[in-house]
Amino acid sequence: MHVFVTGASGWIGSAVTDELLAHGHKVVGLARSDEAAAALEAKGAAAHRGDLDDVEGLATAAAAAEGVIHLAFKHDFTDYAGAGRSEHGAVQRMLEVLEGSGRPFLLASGLASGVTGRPITEDDPSPFHGADSMRGGSENLALSYAERGVRPVALRFSPTVHGMGDHGFTARLAQVAKEHGTAGYIGDGSTRWAAVHRTDAARLVRLALEEAPAGSRVHAVSETGIPSRDIAAALGAYLGVPVSSVAPEDAEAHFGWIGRFFGMDVSASNDATRALLDWTPTGPTLLEDIAAGAYAVQG
Repeated sequence: MHVFVTGASGWIGSAVTDELLAHGHKVVGLARSDEAAAALEAKGAAAHRGDLDDVEGLATAAAAAEGVIHLAFKHDFTDYAGAGRSEHGAVQRMLEVLEGSGRPFLLASGLASGVTGRPITEDDPSPFHGADSMRGGSENLALSYAERGVRPVALRFSPTVHGMGDHGFTARLAQVAKEHGTAGYIGDGSTRWAAVHRTDAARLVRLALEEAPAGSRVHAVSETGIPSRDIAAALGAYLGVPVSSVAPEDAEAHFGWIGRFFGMDVSASNDATRALLDWTPTGPTLLEDIAAGAYAVQG
C-alpha cells in the first residue's frame, strides 16, 4: 500500500515508517526540513516537504495515497489551543479529499477522557468535539467520516511511548528529577499512566492500517496503568536521587508544563485491541526501560 505518513520522522513515526517498509508498504513521509527528508530517503521512503499549516499540500499528498497515517501534532504547550485548531484544520482537509474513497485514515489520538475510577476502554468515546477542544476534537472528527466513505481509525497512544532514545514525557520527568535533585510524584502518587513500548506501538499501527474496520478505536497500551510514585521511584533509583511527594498546588512550579500531564490519571485497557488485531505487546516495560538507561540525563 502507498501510505502518506505525517510525523514520519518523529519518535513514533520513524518506528512506524520502519515497520511499514519492512512489510512491503511504500511510504511518503511529511518532512518539514532537509534533514527530515534525508532521513526518510535514507530508509527508502519518499519525502513530501511541508508542514501542518500547509493544508493544501497535505490534501494533495493524501489524495495521491492509498492510505494516510496522521501522527504529527504541534506540541506547542505555550499555545495548546492554537495547536488544536491547526490539528482540526489539517485533519478536516485530508478527510475531505478522501471522502468516498474507502481508504484508511489513521489518526494519532490520546487517552484523556472523562472516565474515572476504571481503565478507559475502546468503547469509551472521546468527549472532545470541535476545533477549540483538546487536540481540536480530531478523533471525533475523523470517526464521523466512517459514514462518508472513509475508513477512519483512532490510534489512542499511551501517555508514555517509551524506549531507548525517547525524548517525550518520561524524558522530561527525568530531566526535572535531575534539576531538582529529587524524583517527584504528585500527592500520594496513586495517579497512573498507561504505557507502551515504541516497537509495539509501531506494529499496532501497521496492523490497524491493514485490518481495522471503519470507526475503530485501538489502544496502543501494553501496561494498563503504572502509578506515578512507581515511575518516580524507578527514575530516582536510576539517577541516584531521592524520591519525594510534591503537593498538588506546587506541581506546576516543580514540574513545569509536564506537571499538568503527570497529575492525570490515565489508565486504559487493551483487551478489545488485542482481540481485534491479534496484537500482543512483547517489548520491555517502562520500568525496565528506565532501569536499562533509556532516560539517562546528561550534565
